[in-house]
Amino acid sequence: MSRYLNPKYKNLEAYTPGEQPQNMKYIKLNTNESPYPPSDGVLSAVNAKEASLLRLYSDPESKDLKKAIADLYGVNEKNVYLSNGSDDILNFCFMAFTSENTGAAFPEISYGFYKVFADLYGIDYDRIPLKEDFTINPADYYGLGKLIVIANPNAPTGLMLSLDDIEKIIQENPENVVLIDEAYVDFGGNSAYKLIDKYKNLIVVQTFSKSRSMAGARLGFAFADEELIEDLEKIKFSTNPYNVNRLTTAAGLAALRDNQYYMDRCKEIIETRNFTTEELVKLGFEVLPSNANFIFAKSNDIDGLSLYQELKNKGILIRHFSDEKIKDYNRITIGTREEMEAFLEAVKTILKEKKI
Repeated sequence: MSRYLNPKYKNLEAYTPGEQPQNMKYIKLNTNESPYPPSDGVLSAVNAKEASLLRLYSDPESKDLKKAIADLYGVNEKNVYLSNGSDDILNFCFMAFTSENTGAAFPEISYGFYKVFADLYGIDYDRIPLKEDFTINPADYYGLGKLIVIANPNAPTGLMLSLDDIEKIIQENPENVVLIDEAYVDFGGNSAYKLIDKYKNLIVVQTFSKSRSMAGARLGFAFADEELIEDLEKIKFSTNPYNVNRLTTAAGLAALRDNQYYMDRCKEIIETRNFTTEELVKLGFEVLPSNANFIFAKSNDIDGLSLYQELKNKGILIRHFSDEKIKDYNRITIGTREEMEAFLEAVKTILKEKKI
């Protein structure tokens, strides 16, 4: 750390992404990426002609992409916001809707970036414990006077709140923004975006990274009341109005045209998730019911860290968290059927070796 860094960032603990090792080929079940390639339409759209236009700035308003999203989801274009991945939107929301008087509240066990953003902006925040079964108690979020941020489905648990519970949280916080982070909603969840017509304090954030196989393209979008969208646009145009680049725009438009391809891949992932869950249960694992493209599981025969390490030695990456409350669990991204069968065989071998 240099002596030039602003002292307020001295103790900031940055977000730690999942491993992206380059030293060997792994079956990557650790970062919740899609195991399927983008659609043929996306591959065709990101072509030499588009690349030749990189000398020109992208459309700062992303008009065509906004219209395509609005048409697909049946909302007004003025209710759509676009940015450089959903993390960028979360960042702007913490910047825009918190202050020295208005902090944030989010689950204690959830996406790790929420705490990082709160620390980055030096705001007061509440990390609200989950219940013993890892579910969220909606009443814990009533009337807090803070920005409420809830991942639904939650990560790393994969568990969901009902839309009725979400609506109650929104109703009980009329003076503050409620942000529902729906990065995994296409894998079996119900989106809250249709509630934006009823509530002016709701923001629903989604991404192209998971269900639309574009994690490397960095494209996120949000639905909200027009005034909240204007707030976010003000922040965006005060930082980087060109943060959705030309190639990502082209890929995003093609992905929306090919939406059925991606929804079919989501169905395959759900089927593989159910298969993997059943097989792990047969092996004595406890697996939480998931509505995401991952599962959260633990074994009584091997601790979470040891399983993670043994699988890595066999060329398979999963995600282990050191937090005391979840250290016995691992988060396992759902890959292709073949990848999950290889994962299961490796788990069986590890358990067998441990018993010898």
